[in-house]
Amino acid sequence: MTTILDRINSPADVKTLTLDEMAQLAEELRALIIKTVSTTGGHLAANLGTVELTLALLHVFDPPGDKLIWDVSHQTYAYKILTGRKPVFHTLRQTDGISGFLLRSESPYDAFGAGHAGTALSAALGMAVARDLRQGPEHIVAIVGDGALGCGSSFEALNNLAFTTQRLIVILNDNEMSIAANVGSVAHYLGKLLAHPRYNRWKTSVERFAKDRLRLTWLRHIYFRLEEAVKSLFLHNVLFEEFGLRYIGPIDGHNMRTLVSALETARRSDEPILLHVSTQKGKGYPFAEEEPEAWHGTGAFECETGRSLAAAKTMKYSEVFGQTLERLAGENTRLVAITAAMAAGTGLSGFSKAFPARFFDVGIAEEHAVIFAAGLAAEGLAPVVAVYSTFAQRIVDYVIHDVCLQRLPVIFCLDRAGVVGDDGPTHHGIFDITLFRSVPNLILMHPKDEAELAHMLYSATRWNRPVMIRYPRGGGPGAPLPETLTELPFGKAEILREGRDIQLWALGDMIPLACHVADRLQQNGVNAGIVNPRFITPLDQECLKEHAASTRIIVTMENAALSGGFGSAVGEVLAEAHFPGVFLRFGWPDQFIPHGAFNVLCERFGLTESAITAAILKANRLLAARGKKSASV
Repeated sequence: MTTILDRINSPADVKTLTLDEMAQLAEELRALIIKTVSTTGGHLAANLGTVELTLALLHVFDPPGDKLIWDVSHQTYAYKILTGRKPVFHTLRQTDGISGFLLRSESPYDAFGAGHAGTALSAALGMAVARDLRQGPEHIVAIVGDGALGCGSSFEALNNLAFTTQRLIVILNDNEMSIAANVGSVAHYLGKLLAHPRYNRWKTSVERFAKDRLRLTWLRHIYFRLEEAVKSLFLHNVLFEEFGLRYIGPIDGHNMRTLVSALETARRSDEPILLHVSTQKGKGYPFAEEEPEAWHGTGAFECETGRSLAAAKTMKYSEVFGQTLERLAGENTRLVAITAAMAAGTGLSGFSKAFPARFFDVGIAEEHAVIFAAGLAAEGLAPVVAVYSTFAQRIVDYVIHDVCLQRLPVIFCLDRAGVVGDDGPTHHGIFDITLFRSVPNLILMHPKDEAELAHMLYSATRWNRPVMIRYPRGGGPGAPLPETLTELPFGKAEILREGRDIQLWALGDMIPLACHVADRLQQNGVNAGIVNPRFITPLDQECLKEHAASTRIIVTMENAALSGGFGSAVGEVLAEAHFPGVFLRFGWPDQFIPHGAFNVLCERFGLTESAITAAILKANRLLAARGKKSASV
């Protein structure tokens, strides 16, 4: 049976559809998204909520000439399907397939790439100014989620908008959620706008009259000012109009006729305008409608039941972190937990219920989270900030200036450190070591397993110093959580296997790989020791210099960027010690790592047992040959 979707190969085809056909296409798109994500995994709830909005945008505007800039862009699956990527949509988030986010390199329709929140308004404003300077005709549209609106960068853009351009369209996609439920004054304000019945009844009737009757510019101007005055009666003030944007809304984000009409109005506007669109996250899939946070990002699942198809694994590092912090908070009333719209993802959902007065979700505002934590620490509390490594990129200045310079005891826990696979370069957490290891006063650690993470967190609460602990996505080797938490010897590495010929300094989750490499080397007559560094800073220089004096090859392995990373720190010490042997580093190269299955990426970039073993054996042969040559001379 031929569907409407079968006839759609480009945005031009969407323009030929009637509103009823577009409504039917919306259901077909949802079915395709659910079916595909059930196989590939991905962001489901957010994408189901923006289907009608996407169709309406493509019906009214003309990308790639008109620029559609999506904040975060994890809600653009329908957009990808309708902009020429339908034939390859089944490769979503797969190795060498299409990305789960927008990429300028993937399609001319992707006007601006994004994977982090809060970028759309500033980028759109830049594009609008570029358009104005060259006197171009195109429309610039920023689609911003209500969670992203709480970002400081979004407010900075709003503050400059009205004084910078007169032609910019902002779509506020309000689903009352980012990943978790939105928090803070902005979310409360938007809720008031959506909920006020008298204002909405008045607005509907006046908008209908304005659309049909008011054509003259001066009459339209009077209507706009009158509407603003009436809004003030109902809502005290209208935030966006104070920033200089003409406000229209709230608009039903699943009513195609209303959406198209509002977007046509915005298209004709001769002043900056904001459309407040109300959508339902997870719409069309009952499981996602009921639990949108749980279905924000998902692995493969069974469509009919919603049952996960992922194999049962060991406890995730995020769960270990959350459970350990709860345990510590029960004993230490000074402990407080802070996250940036990621309570569930970082493992803090349990803590938020057990200690609600000591849990703070600041929304998508990582920078504020750090300074807020510094203020708490300055007053004697013990704040723990939990964020993903990729989002910690935003907090560098605040960690340096507000925490470490003042030597305040804030504990940072960086989840998803290292390559995270399917989410790709916007979400890989490979730069944290490079960004933070040179900061004075900061202790930086990486655990080898779940139990060591628990000991590290306990130790961090006792050192009265800034501490950062990085750990990977998912589960570890399965080490049981310890009954008794002990303080780690400060700055000391752990010898896991003695060796005389080669020393493998493997950081955290690279230790299992180091064990396999050591076994392979042993089969080739080469004896290798294995070291769990534990500390990136301060590095155990005493142990390292002992190895430099007693072995001929030292190897580092890390799930992080090589440039300025853990291996670089080891290399600096070896250079000072005038190490005469061979030093090899294995990690991620100086480039953005694409999305793909973790094992495939490791194969591609030489982070495998066979590749590392071969490189070490080659170096060993060269040293042996050099020794023979020296002996003969």
